[in-house]
Amino acid sequence: MFSYLTLAQRIAADHPARQIRVLVDRALERMDGELEKLYSDTGRPSIAPERLLRATLLMILYSIRSERQLMEQMNYDLLFRWFVGLEMDDAVWDVTVFTKNRERLIEGAVSQRLLESVLVEAREHDLLSEEHFTVDGTLIQAWAAARSFKEKSDPPAPGAGSGHKGEVLLRDKVESATDPDARLYKKATADKAVPSYQGHALIENRNGLVVAAEATLAATVAEREAALRMLDRTVAPEDKRNPEQKITLGADTQYQEEKFIADLRQREVAPHVSEYVEGNLGKNSLTEQERADERRAISQRKRKLIERVFGWSKLDRPLRQVKLRGLDRVDWFYRLTIVAHNLVRMRRLIPIESLAH
Repeated sequence: MFSYLTLAQRIAADHPARQIRVLVDRALERMDGELEKLYSDTGRPSIAPERLLRATLLMILYSIRSERQLMEQMNYDLLFRWFVGLEMDDAVWDVTVFTKNRERLIEGAVSQRLLESVLVEAREHDLLSEEHFTVDGTLIQAWAAARSFKEKSDPPAPGAGSGHKGEVLLRDKVESATDPDARLYKKATADKAVPSYQGHALIENRNGLVVAAEATLAATVAEREAALRMLDRTVAPEDKRNPEQKITLGADTQYQEEKFIADLRQREVAPHVSEYVEGNLGKNSLTEQERADERRAISQRKRKLIERVFGWSKLDRPLRQVKLRGLDRVDWFYRLTIVAHNLVRMRRLIPIESLAH
């Protein structure tokens, strides 16, 4: 009838979830003021946003397919209860709580605030490079079927499409009946176009932690436009930067575009972008001096770090095919997935003794 062990005592002292929970606790403490505003002042007592966030992180970390399955497992899994903050006798909440409260969390940009708060901890442990970065994008398969796409009644005018130089493509002419924000898209010519969004990430090159992330509509120029937005949010303007600080940005050939390279130069960022070879040499925009930069080879080697981020996020986790519809929801969940990746990475980089204090 009674247990002489607390719920926390049942979790192994060296369990990875212990270190991750400490990091999450500290990040949420920094967000107390912002999370307080999300509580409802009327009606029945609200489920704490902190618990909803912890539960969603569990879903990502343990590759749980749906919120309904998450609630089922939380009903009997003591580790899940402890991580979220439920005692053994506490009832789990109804799965509709996620649906009803998600819009509040999205409106409060909570996933972005949580990412920023986790990066504060990383910065305090000197895990971040402030000078050298890598950018890339990945396709996120939408929760929509190709057969749900029908022709639009008002397709964009010539020159206002999502293709190269505004070319109007098939994805601009059709729209999904179930998820209007999803677009038919493919990254390679030989691939099959699937209903997609695009996820973008900017990592620092020291430890491969993501310092900025966002999801966008699928488009040819989306990766380059998102890269500039993430840089502007992350890197200090030239006039406020240490003169000795030389910012570099590594990227693949998708970013080898004249205007993008010019935008990097304007921001005093060295374009360590991979170049086309042989038949496509005319697409290259780097100067001889930029090609000769000895740091460029290092940046290209560091590109594998960002591929690991996408591999971890999509291999067997909910981001492989996101089960949310609409860009706002997909963007919110994508940033949370990036937060989960950073937490797993930081757990390996920060000594246990440091997290105990």
